[in-house]
Amino acid sequence: MADETKATPVTEEEADDIRVTLDLDGGETVECRILTIFDVGEQDYIVLLPLDEKGNDNAEGEVFIYRYAEDEEGNPSLSNIDNDEEYEAVADRFDELLDEAMFDEMDD
Repeated sequence: MADETKATPVTEEEADDIRVTLDLDGGETVECRILTIFDVGEQDYIVLLPLDEKGNDNAEGEVFIYRYAEDEEGNPSLSNIDNDEEYEAVADRFDELLDEAMFDEMDD
């Protein structure tokens, strides 16, 4: 999916303002900020950072990782990653992206 154009392109500046509200098991809702959307193979994934009650990044650094897709009209959907091997591959790629971002910051 990396070579497909997203139906709803978002700049990096806009991404900081986008919030996603997740309905978790037990009726709890959590507001999150999008950290990144990336692909592994043919599948896109999204990393969400839960926010605290004041809308700030959580202090623990906890993140949620989901499969990400958009329909023909640009409506996003998230789905759980149920396979351990798939989750490990996605988590490893996210760690690589974090390392690259830290390395880029050191060069600035």
